[in-house]
Amino acid sequence: MLSTLNLGDGQNLGTTNGRIALDCSVRHTRQGHVCISTTDFFFPLVDSPYLQGRIGAANVLSDLYAEGVGECDFVLMLLAACRDMAEDERTICTKEMVKGFNDACLEAGTSVTGGQTVLNPWPVIGGVATTICSEGEYVKSDGAQVGDVVVLTKPLGTQVAVNVHEWRVRQTPKWQELSKRNIISLEQAEDMMHAAVCSMSRLNRHAGSLMVKHHAHAGTDVTGFGILGHAQNLMDNQAAEVGMEIHTLPCIANTSKVEESGVLDFRLLKGYSAETSGGLMICMKEEDAVAYCKELEGIDEEPAWIIGRVVADPNRKANILDDFKTLEVEMRG
Repeated sequence: MLSTLNLGDGQNLGTTNGRIALDCSVRHTRQGHVCISTTDFFFPLVDSPYLQGRIGAANVLSDLYAEGVGECDFVLMLLAACRDMAEDERTICTKEMVKGFNDACLEAGTSVTGGQTVLNPWPVIGGVATTICSEGEYVKSDGAQVGDVVVLTKPLGTQVAVNVHEWRVRQTPKWQELSKRNIISLEQAEDMMHAAVCSMSRLNRHAGSLMVKHHAHAGTDVTGFGILGHAQNLMDNQAAEVGMEIHTLPCIANTSKVEESGVLDFRLLKGYSAETSGGLMICMKEEDAVAYCKELEGIDEEPAWIIGRVVADPNRKANILDDFKTLEVEMRG
């Protein structure tokens, strides 16, 4: 639909033919710098309004980090307070969302400098994140090369974990079926949700800041289109005629078991399960990827994985190999 609207002026950097950006708008300023900006927002997905705010900020900032920058100069907050809540509930919820959002921004080394607030049926929080940098301080998203490997910095499965949590809390028939068939225990469901919340609220700051150092060629973050959807978007954006083969899917422990149970098809193992505040997916040489993963794990104390490779392909297709393997990622700590 958007392709018919003639958006953009062909001057975006790091995108094929300067078209509308993949994750961020990347532009030269009149003063000769590079301005990288992005926007996103987040609907209620967790029980805690504080965590909703924190995840919302992590989600906004992630697009900047996918461009290989580790610093954000400022953030504008976009806030919708719930008009259908009682006034005292709305006040508490809104304050907690803002606090979580602001705390994540402070952790990222940036500040909320303005924004906009409205009333809405749903409490929503998001923002606009901007950084100003020089050439060489970010990674253009169109440079993947044949022979690159593909790195993923967070596990998949947040949509599955969140839905199972909702089923458990509401004691729905789907939860009763999972329990009756011994697919997943109460403790495993709680651990799954805890792991998902920890993953969604963790910033991709270090993952982004190491991309230039380790000579990344292209990157994006994995969110609403699922890993295969974002892989395809990334391949469509490349200057070279390349495709991607994914051979490994790291998943939050027990999410693949829920998927395989058939209780609900999230399309997790097909690559289309939506992720919230997911990891970065980065193309780089294998030797650089090994060093990158090692350094990132030393900083974040969480693993990153080589999950695929870039291949020559005039059709620019991303696909998950038939013999792919699933990794069960246990929560640390």
